[in-house]
Amino acid sequence: MKKRQHPSKEITGADGSELHGRKVVLCITGSVAAYRARDMARLLMRHGADVYAVMTESTSSLLLTSEMMKWATGNNVVTKLTGDLEHIALADYGMSDLVLVYPCTANTIGKVANGIDDTSVTSVLSVALGSKIPIVIAPAMHEAMYENRIIQENVIKLRDIGITIVEPDMAEGKAKVAEPAQVIKVIRDILSRGPLSGKKILVTAGSTVEYIDPIRVITNTSSGKMGVAIAAEAEKMGASATLVYGHGSADPDVINGKVVRVNTAEEMRAAVGAELASNYDIVVMAAAVADYSPARASDRKIETHSGRIELTLEPTKKIVDGIKKISKHSLLVAFKADYGVSESVLAERAFKKLQECGADFIVANDLGKKGSGAGSDQNQVLIIDKKKQIISLPLQSKAAVALKLLEIIAHAYDSRSQNSNGR
Repeated sequence: MKKRQHPSKEITGADGSELHGRKVVLCITGSVAAYRARDMARLLMRHGADVYAVMTESTSSLLLTSEMMKWATGNNVVTKLTGDLEHIALADYGMSDLVLVYPCTANTIGKVANGIDDTSVTSVLSVALGSKIPIVIAPAMHEAMYENRIIQENVIKLRDIGITIVEPDMAEGKAKVAEPAQVIKVIRDILSRGPLSGKKILVTAGSTVEYIDPIRVITNTSSGKMGVAIAAEAEKMGASATLVYGHGSADPDVINGKVVRVNTAEEMRAAVGAELASNYDIVVMAAAVADYSPARASDRKIETHSGRIELTLEPTKKIVDGIKKISKHSLLVAFKADYGVSESVLAERAFKKLQECGADFIVANDLGKKGSGAGSDQNQVLIIDKKKQIISLPLQSKAAVALKLLEIIAHAYDSRSQNSNGR
């Protein structure tokens, strides 16, 4: 029997789909305007967002109950941090799309500006600043308080570190929290102007299978998680993503863009070639394509009583080697997996592959390293460019690796565009 979603979520997308698939953390602090967070949450949902509320304990005990916000959002509410590490679950790399503080008191503004972390809200903000999740703050207090020079200096500090401030409305001697509709407009603008905004990215992910007979295959243990994470994070950064996906345990439906399902290496090669006719800005070849395929596949199931059989394997065509021939202007990222080798050997083999296929970057990883084997949720990689400059990323979530890789890609793409325009 299908599990029914929380009834409060039935309004999701009722007023638009601009925030479809977006996860917004709504932090609520101890302002008398806290009651307005209910309307803010509901409007976010009506535009497609999934909203998770975080409240300071004083707010939930005096101004707005956590049960009310659970009703409003359909999700559990965080009022204090426990061993479940709620601040990490909500604000670590790639865990949410945006953090909104609505309303935000002068006290919380001062704490964030000075690195003080002593509530559930400030802990979420502290993590979000480190993971570079966009933060929007909507202040609410008395007008004279907001005009306080110290508070204004704190507001400037927050702006300087990249936090967006939605200015309050000055009326009746109060700095009233901005209207939800105004905040929604700001959030829409932020989430649509990421560093890859307007870019088209093609990502391959998962393994391919090569048939021995109609039901038996040669394949590998790739889960597809790395490639899917790259496509998902690229969308969060504003790109239009297409995923060519073979086999794996990762769910390709987490992306909003086009998903092309394939089975064999030849099917993946054909799908990638067809897609490249549409002029992609960036191509990331993260799939673990089978290196060998049976020279001849049986069109019938091979009976087990046949005894010993011998297979002749032939190398499959390297899809990545043909990318630049089809789409020479695309920024190409290749992947190189190895097993149980030293970092220097891994780097040398990866750089050789980069040169062979003409890639702009190559991501190399050792599947023999603890915690980063095939199918794991983490990865430890080297990112190498054409000048053999190496960035070493420690073991971390695949979403975090994807985010860092895409930041490097975005910077390289912008630099290349500026150099082209300058010539």
